[in-house]
Amino acid sequence: MLMASDETKRIIALIKSIPRGKVSSYGLVAALSGNPRGARLVVRVLHASSEKECLPWQRLVRKDGSIALPPGEGFELQRNLLEAEGVEVSADGRVDIARFGWKGEPPV
Repeated sequence: MLMASDETKRIIALIKSIPRGKVSSYGLVAALSGNPRGARLVVRVLHASSEKECLPWQRLVRKDGSIALPPGEGFELQRNLLEAEGVEVSADGRVDIARFGWKGEPPV
């Protein structure tokens, strides 16, 4: 079995620390993990580890606050999960980052 890299472990810890009712961007999680250009790595970690690590994947959006998943491929589920946490999502799938964004602190 492959062991997760330290960077992957930091990304997982950051995702788990996003509080209920808040969202963060893939890029911010990457930057807080020490890799400011690693947004795609955050996406890969989510894809590979969401279920296994019980990650609150729904709390990650694009930097403009939009849901990245297309309609019919997870968009509706993510919107519903966010709304259940009290996050307002516009009809076109956008979250107000100024209001619901998590600034984050890297885990110790």
